[in-house]
Amino acid sequence: MVLSDNALVVLKSRYLKKDQEGNVIETPEELFERVAKAIASADRNYGASEEEIEKTSEKFYELMTQLRFLPNTPTLVNAGRPLGQLSACFVLPVEDSMESIFDAVKATALIHKSGGGTGFSFSRLRPKNDIVSSTMGVSSGPVSFMKVFDCATEAIKQGGVRRGANMGILRVDHPDILEFIHCKEKEGEFKNFNISVAITDKFLEALENDDEYELINPRTKEPTMRLKASFVWEEIAKGAHKNGEPGIIFIDRINEKHPLSKEVGKIESTNPCGEQPLLPYESCNLGSINLGKFVIEDKKNLWLHEKEKFNPDEAIDWDSLKDAVFTAVHFLDNVIDVNKYPLKEIEENTKKNRKIGLGVMGFADLLIDLGIPYDSDKAVEMAEKLMKFVEDSSKEASSELAKNRGNFPNYKYSIYAKENLPMRNATTTTIAPTGSISMIADASSGIEPIFALAYYKQVLDGKRLPYVYERLFNVLKDKRIYTEQLAQKIIDNRGSLKGIEDIPGEIKNVFVTAMDISYKAHIDIQAAFQKYTDNAVSKTINMANSTTVDDVKEAYNYAYRKGLKGITVYRDGSRQEQVLVVPKKDEKQPTEEFQRPVVLHGFTEKVKTSRGTLYVTVNTIDGKPIEVFANIGKSGGDISALSEAIGRLISIALQNGVHVKSIINTLISITGAQPIWNNGRLIKSVPDAIAQILRDHFLNNGGVKQQEPKKVVGEECPECGSPLEIVEGCAVCRNCGYSRCG
Repeated sequence: MVLSDNALVVLKSRYLKKDQEGNVIETPEELFERVAKAIASADRNYGASEEEIEKTSEKFYELMTQLRFLPNTPTLVNAGRPLGQLSACFVLPVEDSMESIFDAVKATALIHKSGGGTGFSFSRLRPKNDIVSSTMGVSSGPVSFMKVFDCATEAIKQGGVRRGANMGILRVDHPDILEFIHCKEKEGEFKNFNISVAITDKFLEALENDDEYELINPRTKEPTMRLKASFVWEEIAKGAHKNGEPGIIFIDRINEKHPLSKEVGKIESTNPCGEQPLLPYESCNLGSINLGKFVIEDKKNLWLHEKEKFNPDEAIDWDSLKDAVFTAVHFLDNVIDVNKYPLKEIEENTKKNRKIGLGVMGFADLLIDLGIPYDSDKAVEMAEKLMKFVEDSSKEASSELAKNRGNFPNYKYSIYAKENLPMRNATTTTIAPTGSISMIADASSGIEPIFALAYYKQVLDGKRLPYVYERLFNVLKDKRIYTEQLAQKIIDNRGSLKGIEDIPGEIKNVFVTAMDISYKAHIDIQAAFQKYTDNAVSKTINMANSTTVDDVKEAYNYAYRKGLKGITVYRDGSRQEQVLVVPKKDEKQPTEEFQRPVVLHGFTEKVKTSRGTLYVTVNTIDGKPIEVFANIGKSGGDISALSEAIGRLISIALQNGVHVKSIINTLISITGAQPIWNNGRLIKSVPDAIAQILRDHFLNNGGVKQQEPKKVVGEECPECGSPLEIVEGCAVCRNCGYSRCG
């Protein structure tokens, strides 16, 4: 098994078993063996012998260790362990009663604790200022109750691995729709929610006719007022233009394409990233095929040398891909049986429909190996061909399973019953975000293009080192034009080859980044995959900073015309800008012995850690930190002594000319036995807490004058400080695996 350094970092920090002291006690091979055995054990329910189960386990293990397929994070973390919750996504109903609302809050807490993400439609809740007959008061409306869910999520750390994530959806015909559209305008509001507006066919008809449409009170089912559809469309587009939200989902199209009839229920919401529409109390198990692993090795990069003769179709190992899909469908169907569900209702509904979501990652890698530009007709053609093959193979695999295991219980309400086609799973395909698992597989994210071809990467000792995308590195070496100076040019060009004269045009055409591509080309690729995907497709539609609100509206219109079920746009630079610093080598200068003034001014900050409440006092001279005191626990105790020692050592370093940034980089992310969340920070240990306080006061807030600041559009990862990428409808860190969407 070959893993990249980055994959090992992600596995150690988020996936491998740890003891009570936080020490890793599992190897990557042991992780995959644990998962393979746990999932294969479900075959016992269908009469398999122990020998057959062992063979299945070996097949699962081989597929994962070859990095050809990986299941969603909860399965990797929890399979074969006591928690045992394996699903990534859930949808919970929120009815119009206080009991239902707080039952949903409780269920959300249980799901987040077990490692899942949740989606809700708040469309059944009566609008703001509507009458509440039981108390003779008035309702506070859906947005106010979303705050309750947001606060509950803030208080819970998911399964020790990741933070909870939510999707909040409101129908476009709800009376509070305008408040909902604008609820995330203020930075930091509803930070544990993605939000999307459910667009109806009636609304689209009114929009096309430049007409008004009715807002309906969900309590009375009566119209309350009328709004101009174009005005609401404009407000949605303005919000997305400003900060990427709200997204939109075409709710009537989703229900029309659902393979189950209305007798089973109506879809009102999706999971946090929008790719998995689910019925109330349903969960789904996801996994992704790594397409880059199915390019035949000796045919990679032939486009560089045999462009005229090269046939991309012949460079793909279709037989191996089909075999991988069959094994993956078997794996995901088994997950449904092995899973320990957080609620009885979720177990019942999940097992009635047995939905699975097999998707892909590494699509951009595959295109590059085949010499196909992402923003080309050939890429769209390849996307359709690949996804049709995966979809057809997954249906064939599910049908074969049904012959041995039986159809899913709600089969009689499905389109498959009408066709008399046996089917084990109501749905088989979903294009889901692959955040952390694509880092483990060393693959490009989902169906996204490469975000940046070169960038500064945070490494374990706190330094930033230049990193060049491996496939580009190999091609530049092949052409004998790679130099460190060229790598620096690409970094300075925001990771793009665009405009760099030293690089041949044929390489520039193939190695395009997310921001090199027009929004229509992004949508074309999403539409190509959606065409052959049961559920939906998670993808970010990147747009240039100069994009207008009218462009956003046109993107929405184009997405609908192309058959998408939903769309999330992100305008470059629309979220808060952070200053990242390109560090120079520390210049050691002789310093005179520090003479402490009689009076110093500073501040004291309180922060919770797993060891207790830590008080950090920092004194300054001319705005620069000069001494640090750290106090925690009882005087005379070991933890108190160690905290005091850290403070003294930091003080000595500061007083002898060591730059505060070097101290921060040395201490940040040191992980103790029990990391906890406090006021939006993940506190990994006492030294990590001190480093974060120093960082927040003296780096992020300008307290220390930095050398050669370099603005990078986007946000910093809260865990390692590397740039966050907006991909697959979410903010993720390619350095440490952090994801805002769980």
